[in-house]
Amino acid sequence: MTETEYTRLADQTLARIEQAIEQADADFDYELSAGGILEIEFEDDSVIVVNKQAAAQEIWVAAKSGGFHFRWDGAVWRDTRGNEELFAALSRFASLQSGGNVVLA
Repeated sequence: MTETEYTRLADQTLARIEQAIEQADADFDYELSAGGILEIEFEDDSVIVVNKQAAAQEIWVAAKSGGFHFRWDGAVWRDTRGNEELFAALSRFASLQSGGNVVLA
């Protein structure tokens, strides 16, 4: 994938994550900073950070449960170690950190 294709796809994905957060029935805040860094903050002050890694053409996620790298497989972003899909992983991480059932889709 070219750098331009990666940037477009990663930006679309961050926008989709923002939309999923806004539609989720959960109590947390988020902020998207310049450069493609999305921070999701929970009531207990814990944070999930989602950011673009252009050099690796990946999306990286840092959560209480660890750090994860997601690579585009042609259809979805998949964890490079566990093969979990990005939105399923974010839902799991947000549920763990919020103490409730959070679905980000």
